[in-house]
Amino acid sequence: MGWFHKIFIEETSNTAIQFFRSIFVGGIASVVDMAVLILCKLMFQMPESWAAVMGFIAGLTVNYIVSTFWVFSKAKVKNRSVDFIGFAVIGIIGLGLTELIMAPFCEVNVFNTTGFLVKNAVFGSLVSVDNYYIIGKVIAIVLVYMWNFFARKFILYRKSES
Repeated sequence: MGWFHKIFIEETSNTAIQFFRSIFVGGIASVVDMAVLILCKLMFQMPESWAAVMGFIAGLTVNYIVSTFWVFSKAKVKNRSVDFIGFAVIGIIGLGLTELIMAPFCEVNVFNTTGFLVKNAVFGSLVSVDNYYIIGKVIAIVLVYMWNFFARKFILYRKSES
């Protein structure tokens, strides 16, 4: 039971444990992000790029709340508002990366053009072009996750030396 407590319960500054925990948090935030993205696209007929922003906001909020209590308990900045702003700025950079990664997969992207992969139906009959944005989002989730974790770890929640 000691290893379980160390990995899942105790406060930690161990990067490997934080990375492991952040996978769970990122997974939960990604599910929220993706659900809001699809909901906004299908129910509210939003363009993919705007739906991605709405998903981002929902996912960022979930990520911050859970991360500050379970992943990164020791912030360099003690003021929660300032801490959230730093967390959000790193996330906004991640959003920019997400939009750039998704652009080739979107029918209408942030550049108000049709994405290259959609225009050329690159995936043929494997996936309908109106669902390409989901492929782009999955790729973005993996790449942007790496940016978000390491930027937050080393800029906002640097490991304390014992």
